[in-house]
Amino acid sequence: MEVNDGLVEKLAQLARLQFGETEKEAIKNDLQRMIHFVEKLNELDTSGVEPLLHMSDNVNMLRADEVKGSVSRTDALRNAPAHNDRFFNVPKVIKREY
Repeated sequence: MEVNDGLVEKLAQLARLQFGETEKEAIKNDLQRMIHFVEKLNELDTSGVEPLLHMSDNVNMLRADEVKGSVSRTDALRNAPAHNDRFFNVPKVIKREY
């Protein structure tokens, strides 16, 4: 498959992207390299190879859920530099500009 300017423009339109001429040329080269790589993979003989669902025989390596205690609100707020009875007080970091 050959990547041409029409294909790059069609992909850009579908992705709602705009490219300059130098960017289009770089994208065209990258796409051509990717397609060449996939075509090279298609040359491999994979007959007799079972498809993989997982990369190892281990299916689920997650630990079991355990109910554990948590820190009380009082303990959590104890070392806070600024707080009220229920919440941490933090400096305002978002400015509203209208």
